[in-house]
Amino acid sequence: MDKLQQQLKELKPTKDFFIGIDSDGCVFDTMEIKQKECFCPNLIKHWNLQPISKYARETWEFVNLYSKTRGINRFLALIRFFELIVERPEVKARNFEAPNIQAVKDWVSKETKLGNPALERYVSEVNDAIINQTFGWSVAVNETITGMVHGMPPFPYVKESLERITLQADAIVVSQTPVEALVREWKENDIEHLVSVIAGQEFGTKTEHIALAAKGKYPDNKILMIGDAPGDFKAAKSNGVLFYPINPGHEEKSWERFYKEALPKFYNMEYEGDYEQSLIEEFDAYLPEDPDWETIQNNL
Repeated sequence: MDKLQQQLKELKPTKDFFIGIDSDGCVFDTMEIKQKECFCPNLIKHWNLQPISKYARETWEFVNLYSKTRGINRFLALIRFFELIVERPEVKARNFEAPNIQAVKDWVSKETKLGNPALERYVSEVNDAIINQTFGWSVAVNETITGMVHGMPPFPYVKESLERITLQADAIVVSQTPVEALVREWKENDIEHLVSVIAGQEFGTKTEHIALAAKGKYPDNKILMIGDAPGDFKAAKSNGVLFYPINPGHEEKSWERFYKEALPKFYNMEYEGDYEQSLIEEFDAYLPEDPDWETIQNNL
């Protein structure tokens, strides 16, 4: 266990409840600008996807914004992207040859801290062309985000919710965004003091964040994960704790409901059961598992 994960493990309860909160697309409306203006242009540039740029954009946005893999780690998203893009008839018709990214698959299968620091260390170990290409793309994405993404306020009712959370719960950020970007965005909006730790991809997976910071320190029904993606739900349920969804496209209403209704229920021990299940079923209906490219194109 490294120092960052040790930081989570050493957290001591100061309140009766614990809440983990995702950031991109959940606290901040940053998913669209990051994926469309930062990730995708660099994807096309660094992976030589110019001949199929239209379909690359559709596929990347489906993987990262409009399907059940929304919010997935960027390296897992890259793998999913290439799995889908090579099966598209339009791409096959253009005789596009996708790169063999088996080396990336091998790396993610044995590394949980899927961020640039871990990848940079791996670059020096293996000297593999595809790993080098992946690292170059990821570095460029971060540079673009730093230059592009600023002045993004939290969704309405987020700050009010965070202030109410701190009255009875310990809270941390649980994210797969790089820590540098998270800290910058939370500080820019003067809300970083409302959480005890800002945990990003360098701290490990979201499942690990919750397990290290909260599991066994609070009763399971006093631990809540707030997120906007199925991965957030999985991180909660793999730890046997509660989940509150921020519904994609309906973030303002979701936060208002959390502030006015769900958080009081959580504190009153009325959240678990039928109420949580109804929210999860509603959330599950928003994002498809598999793409229907014809429908997606018609909606653009």
